[in-house]
Amino acid sequence: MTTNSTEMVRDYAHGLLSIAQAEGAAERVEDELYRFAQALERNNELREALADPQVPVEQRLGVVDDLLGGRADPQTIAAVAHVIQSGRGRLLIDIIEAFTRAAASQRDRAVAEVRTAVDLTEAQRERLRVALGRATGRDVELKVVVDADVVGGVLATVGDTVIDGTVSRQLAQIRSQLASA
Repeated sequence: MTTNSTEMVRDYAHGLLSIAQAEGAAERVEDELYRFAQALERNNELREALADPQVPVEQRLGVVDDLLGGRADPQTIAAVAHVIQSGRGRLLIDIIEAFTRAAASQRDRAVAEVRTAVDLTEAQRERLRVALGRATGRDVELKVVVDADVVGGVLATVGDTVIDGTVSRQLAQIRSQLASA
């Protein structure tokens, strides 16, 4: 991403966050946007449809309404619609990620994206949050993503730090050790 794009993404994210905060819906909007971005990352066809300038804006907004209408906070829908109407659909995931980072930063926290094969209980989330906080030296806010590609264990990303405790990674290390023995 170019410097101008990075600045644009940051500006959009901060603007959307300011509006959500003014409406008293920042936490809910943050959570819903994050989950929406995860859905976009998993679905290339949807991501392309929302970003394609050849698809009429009204049709793209109809898709957003079909997906979020009646399920998401009106501010969440308005945020996604604003980005699409502004012709920035290709940057939607980046804008949402910047929104999440900005919201966490305002709470003086780091965002940890945690990928697991199964959903975590509240107790597991708390233990993981504390452990990641110790490992990074920051208060951490978890965003848990259930990912079928994670066979077992946890893959955590906090900023530029990746902590790979997945079974796949452990098996790869064992294979490597056996191959070099």
